[in-house]
Amino acid sequence: MTSDRLRSGGFGLYIHWPFCQAKCPYCDFNSHVWQHIDQSRWTKAYLSELDRVAAETPDRVLNSVFFGGGTPSLMEPETVDQILSRIRANWPIANDFEVTLEANPTSVEAQRFAGYRQAGVNRVSMGFQALNDNDLKALGRLHNVSDALKAYEIAQEVFDRFSFDLIYARQNQTVTDWEKELRQALAMGPTHLSLYQLTIEEGTAFGDRFARGLLRGLPDEEVAAKMYEITQALTVEAGLPAYEISNHARANDVSLHNLIYWRGGDYLGIGPGAHGRVSIGKDRFATDTELAPQVWLQQVETLGSGEKSRDVITKYDQGLEYVMMSLRLAEGCDLDRLAEISSNQVKLNNINKLESLSLISRENSTLRVPTDKRILLNSILAELVA
Repeated sequence: MTSDRLRSGGFGLYIHWPFCQAKCPYCDFNSHVWQHIDQSRWTKAYLSELDRVAAETPDRVLNSVFFGGGTPSLMEPETVDQILSRIRANWPIANDFEVTLEANPTSVEAQRFAGYRQAGVNRVSMGFQALNDNDLKALGRLHNVSDALKAYEIAQEVFDRFSFDLIYARQNQTVTDWEKELRQALAMGPTHLSLYQLTIEEGTAFGDRFARGLLRGLPDEEVAAKMYEITQALTVEAGLPAYEISNHARANDVSLHNLIYWRGGDYLGIGPGAHGRVSIGKDRFATDTELAPQVWLQQVETLGSGEKSRDVITKYDQGLEYVMMSLRLAEGCDLDRLAEISSNQVKLNNINKLESLSLISRENSTLRVPTDKRILLNSILAELVA
């Protein structure tokens, strides 16, 4: 039973490359600016980690690999090639195996795309963030709109599947500004878009400015909500409906790797700051790794593992995590699967009340949050798991 349930969520591998050319002021990811990176040394560490976790999951069919960061497009194609070769040697691969690499659209990095494709990457996700040079500068990005459009052209030539990210509710951005920019993005003919509202996180440069009252011009909640509504309407019109709160795609172009997270599947986390969810034997574990790149590297080289912690996830917490993630999806939460995952320990509350308010819908064993209500997901979840 456990085996079937886990396989229905998928099995993926996340590889974190922690290096960037510059730290964006809104970013709270584990990213670092280093002047020199010994890619040969780092490659050996990644290969060592892959061998370690493969020995613990020998019977799993791998559905996806995701190179995240940081800026994975700073990796040499040879580094990516060696990592993917070792992955293929360590696990059986699914027929629809997806390999995604995140990229920044500077011209130098875009020229690496052919090398990544040859190594086995079959999907690229580009961090455009804006289609406005002034806003790109304010967001701390090193590229301009021209760089982004050129990278997009190259991605179209090299990859069958590609996506890009945009951030809305930026400083001094109006609803009209966002509508115009989103229409421009959709006119480019993407098959997948990730569209995020700007969030101000503690510990970031924007977070510090905001705390001191220096981050001016942010749209208020009403304006941001209107931007969200326009986002839903325009993407549906273009044939890219939201299959998840912030992700929009044509039917066959959803991110298989991210679906593993949202469907409560298993995934291994490799690299500084990467975390994972992995089932071994009768237990499911939450794993975490060292954040500091140099500490992680030395730990792998001297101790044979970059893992910092491994904790058993209780049945209740497994179920709670599944509810919180699956309701982000258009497909919703499978209540029968929830009962199986949590051993019936998670009981949802206020379902009838939320249904009467049209905040959720229930069909057979599936619970969903309607598209126009997903902006209220946090409040809905608070009612369900109160």
